[in-house]
Amino acid sequence: MAEVSTEAIASLAQYYDQPLRCFTFGDFQLSPMVEEFEKILGCPLGGRKPYLFLGFYPFLARISKIVQISAQELDHRKQVENGVVGIPRKYLEAKARILAGRGEWAPFIDILADLYDTFDRRCEKSSIRIVCCTPALYVWLVSHLFRQEVRHACPLESHRSSTEKRGENWDRLLASKEGAFVNWFPRWKEGRTGILISCGGFPNVPLMGTGGCISYNPILVIRQLGYLMRGAPLEEELTPTIAPGFNKTNMKAL
Repeated sequence: MAEVSTEAIASLAQYYDQPLRCFTFGDFQLSPMVEEFEKILGCPLGGRKPYLFLGFYPFLARISKIVQISAQELDHRKQVENGVVGIPRKYLEAKARILAGRGEWAPFIDILADLYDTFDRRCEKSSIRIVCCTPALYVWLVSHLFRQEVRHACPLESHRSSTEKRGENWDRLLASKEGAFVNWFPRWKEGRTGILISCGGFPNVPLMGTGGCISYNPILVIRQLGYLMRGAPLEEELTPTIAPGFNKTNMKAL
């Protein structure tokens, strides 16, 4: 997908604002948005069903379709552990790496929720590794921070044309960056008729990933869409929705 600077991701992690679930810098805030990751990954996220609840397992045919392996092969790979029939994790991860190598990103659509979940858990335990689709996160960061001679409609082209990112001192860059020099409205966002700013009765956007549910707050980053914030957001607009894991305790929230 794109070469990744591990220094950039490590530096970015220092700016994660856990209470607000965004990245807070000197005089501005940035946050990955659903619409941005749709463009970066090249797959729309709307109309998809959430994860099945605890005690319900997907059919073999569904897994086969997602990971692009025949149902017959998956059936041969099944194992029983602690009374539960399943597919070995290492086997599925190996197949996932093959898909990623071919640039097929549709099976990875849940990474935005996992991204927030990982950064949130890292604030509680610093040893947590950041492995949640770092290429997409890096492309997102570069598209906002670096000047581009040509405004590209494709985020990956914007990333590739930003030659300044090479050899950059990321700690110094992020510490000195000012909001006036951020790309607030990249060209690849043009043409959208609407954005997701809330969900049902929730004042923000709860995201369901592989590790549970966590919300993010689009109201804090409307500047990324070309609008100025007019006053502080309401307290209810920042109310967190976090349900770690899939268990009986979280069943109602999920």
